[in-house]
Amino acid sequence: MDETQKQNKIMRVVTGVIISLVALCCLFLGGIPLVAFLLVVIFLGSIEYVKILRTKGFHPSLSLILLADFAFAFLIFFRRFDLLPSIISLAVMASFLMVLFMGRQPYIVNVATTTLGFLYCGWLPCHLLLIRQIGLDRINAFQIGINEGLWLVIFVFLIVVATDIGGYYFGSKFGKHKLSPVISPKKTIEGALGATVCAVIVALLGVFYTKLTVFEAIFAGVLITVSSQLGDLSESLVKRDAGVKDSSNILPGHGGIMDRTDGYLFALPIAYYYFVNFTHGHNIILEFFKYVQGAINVYF
Repeated sequence: MDETQKQNKIMRVVTGVIISLVALCCLFLGGIPLVAFLLVVIFLGSIEYVKILRTKGFHPSLSLILLADFAFAFLIFFRRFDLLPSIISLAVMASFLMVLFMGRQPYIVNVATTTLGFLYCGWLPCHLLLIRQIGLDRINAFQIGINEGLWLVIFVFLIVVATDIGGYYFGSKFGKHKLSPVISPKKTIEGALGATVCAVIVALLGVFYTKLTVFEAIFAGVLITVSSQLGDLSESLVKRDAGVKDSSNILPGHGGIMDRTDGYLFALPIAYYYFVNFTHGHNIILEFFKYVQGAINVYF
């Protein structure tokens, strides 16, 4: 390993540690610090997304993407979930209007990439706030909220980190069979399996600091690691199609914001819907069977 590679490796580690510490600090504080951190990530990620698409000759509206992204975050923070469908609907219609009155060719693609932009760069990462609010019964602006949502966010965070580390280690040591040679030539089946094993092991530790049972923790670990890996591949798909290696070079040794958060973009929503529908809310499977039983009692 030459001097340049050593410096890049050191810079990568230092950058990773700093980002992790800032993220964990904001997660513990919750409230406004967490929203501010998330908005910075969304802002930078949206800019990277638009720049990548522009290399393909597409022209998504950055201003509309950011407006919708920030609206999602603020509505979730103030718990106005009833307004979210309205914002999504208006943003989709605004995507057409922006192109209709202010856009340029290719028109349909610009509408589609704008809509994808605020859903991918804004709506998906906002599930971080939704998970963090699990167990909170009020708006938490500055006071540290030690609630179940905090431990669930940390649970997801650790599983995604374990996925990245496990995938890199097992892939570099034992990787022989390509997972997706066209989209991401460096990823291997062995790396994916190793990432899954590491993630499940880390997930099992969650029974000590969350309310998850062993089975729930294992199942959540599998769901989160698989969705994280699919999120990684999906971001690689966008970059591969645009012909770029990294989303940007804003993070020394890591590339761009999208390169560091791609796994979370899929993992956070999957984890949230699993938690609220199966472990920390109404179990939709039990509700379904109760509904079926009720229907049988009525008719028979």
